[in-house]
Amino acid sequence: MQCQAETVHPPRVDRKPHTRWPAELTLAIAIAILMAALSVLRPNFLNLANLVNLLRQISINGILAVGVTYVLLTGGVDLSLGSVVAFSGVAAASFAHPGQYPAVVPVLIGIAAGAACGAANGLVVTRGRVAPFIATLGMMTAARGLALLLSGGMPVSNLASSFTRIGGGSAAGVPVPILIFAVVAVLSWILLSQMRVGRYIYAVGGNENAARASGLDVRSIKMVGYTLCGGLGGLAGVVLASRITTGQPNAGIGYELDAIAAVVIGGTSLNGGTGGVGGAILGALLIGIINNGLDLLNVSSYYQQVVKGLIIVGAVWLDRSKQRT
Repeated sequence: MQCQAETVHPPRVDRKPHTRWPAELTLAIAIAILMAALSVLRPNFLNLANLVNLLRQISINGILAVGVTYVLLTGGVDLSLGSVVAFSGVAAASFAHPGQYPAVVPVLIGIAAGAACGAANGLVVTRGRVAPFIATLGMMTAARGLALLLSGGMPVSNLASSFTRIGGGSAAGVPVPILIFAVVAVLSWILLSQMRVGRYIYAVGGNENAARASGLDVRSIKMVGYTLCGGLGGLAGVVLASRITTGQPNAGIGYELDAIAAVVIGGTSLNGGTGGVGGAILGALLIGIINNGLDLLNVSSYYQQVVKGLIIVGAVWLDRSKQRT
């Protein structure tokens, strides 16, 4: 009598796919917790006046964060934004004296100056094959020098009221810088999520070789990203010059780090291809809340610099951790 061996099958295990919370959701929860904590420590934090002031403060960094999102999505980086803000602000202020030109002229000049800097960055990166870090580091120095040359090393003052209303005025009770930031965010979201050029930007950042093999003009797409980033840097420079009522050649120092930190905190990868405008806005909001909260708590500005540094390092560390998983 022959015995047949029974085949033993391992128990079936239902494996659920690993899911990861969206970075935007995690960031929104962190912002809610932080706001709740600050409202307990300083009840005046939730005052309407303070919240409006908070949004006004983050508007410039928010515009820069949206701009640098384009570059980071292509796998690049832009370290020149702070200097571009100064150069564009000085350029705009130079044409904004009373009785000189309508306000739209200095605004367009400031945006054009920033876009020219961005296009130069893109040209050096794509045609000169220079690493984005080096190319934009050079522009950081060059744009700052241009701002000093154009202004003679002195603030450009005596600006027309029609120009200063851009940074200091309001419409329907909402400060103009907040409205500008909102328009920039909405238009950029439409461009990246609904238009073909946005899909191309994601494709280049996700896999440049595959994008090139599929027939995309990688150089032109990167040029678009850097030019848009520079143009928004120019817009931020115009808003800043209008708000402080002078074109300051030393303005914008460190702004590029705040913008990059906001974008990376919001889930945009430094390797490109992942992220978006929504995360950049939340990242800028988080940094703005931290700054505002520390001010309300009377924390020394020296400690605030330490906190900002830790945020930047933590954001990059988090990005690298996500890349390894």
